[in-house]
Amino acid sequence: MKFPLITLLAALAAGIAHAAPVITDTEGQQVTLEAGHPSLQKWKLPSAAPYPDDNRPTPERVELGKKLFFDPRLSGEGTISCASCHSPMLGWSDGLPTSKGTKNMDRASPTIFNSGFNPLQMWDGRKATLESQAMGPLDSKIVMNMDTKKMFAWLNSNPGYRDLFNEAYPGQAINGETVSKAFANFQRTVISNTSPFDQWVAGKADAMTPDQIKGFALFIDANKANCASCHAGPNFTDNSFHNLGLPSFGKENPDMGRYGQKPIASMKGAFRTPTVREAANTAPYFHDGSVNTLEELVEFYAKGGVVKTNLSKSMKELSLSKTEVGQLVSFIEALSSPPAPYALPVLPR
Repeated sequence: MKFPLITLLAALAAGIAHAAPVITDTEGQQVTLEAGHPSLQKWKLPSAAPYPDDNRPTPERVELGKKLFFDPRLSGEGTISCASCHSPMLGWSDGLPTSKGTKNMDRASPTIFNSGFNPLQMWDGRKATLESQAMGPLDSKIVMNMDTKKMFAWLNSNPGYRDLFNEAYPGQAINGETVSKAFANFQRTVISNTSPFDQWVAGKADAMTPDQIKGFALFIDANKANCASCHAGPNFTDNSFHNLGLPSFGKENPDMGRYGQKPIASMKGAFRTPTVREAANTAPYFHDGSVNTLEELVEFYAKGGVVKTNLSKSMKELSLSKTEVGQLVSFIEALSSPPAPYALPVLPR
């Protein structure tokens, strides 16, 4: 069957008109803005976080870690649990500019969403694994202020916890090692990977709105918002440390961040790049909690930072219209998973 030339030209024109836009991202790769396209798959987060060989996840270990995480009896005053600063009601953070334990702290409480994918933990990267950081807040006088010798004695004397440890780590002592392993096992289950963006990457065409797709295009475009230069890959972080030019770095004796662990000039005032996943639920932002909304966050980045001393090379002034700022905010909102009920554990008596 033959078709008139005008019909073929019209069909070709229609195909071109409906072709998905292609963006060159911050890595110089071509990304097609079409749901499920192969070029999007590098943004697909694994369904489970990696774990060390000596702490393989099991239901018993996760359940033990969850109970310990929510148990305020693991603090010196019996009133503070890990969940006090990392609450599921507040995006696994605490909603405060800077955290408050037994005393006020200088840094914000980071979300534990997807922390199992981080190669380094804490704002300054001073801990390498979830296991190695687990006991720090309990020991800290300004966080939970727990006498851990008394804590281990109590855990060993509590029939409920004794049974839980025996099921999770049979034949192993109830001590800092097994407590840390249990905490880490639980934290690795706190994963965000079902957001509208994830659904769009998987092929659901209507999972994101047109403005959210445009926001994603701006996010990955080095010539526009350039966000993906630091917030890269499936967990939206380069796992590195940057000085963003926050006003607080201009104060006398500022928080030096990563420099305290790695004393080289570029690390002065540099902090770990947090994931953007669930950012819509984890305000306020930055290590000092100095920004309250996503709009303010995008506008801060558009300025290229405030204090230019030791500024990260990734920071630069952006030319963004008010509409583009709104589209970026819409995209960031599309990185949050749908709200769902969360079941708190019943603790051993």
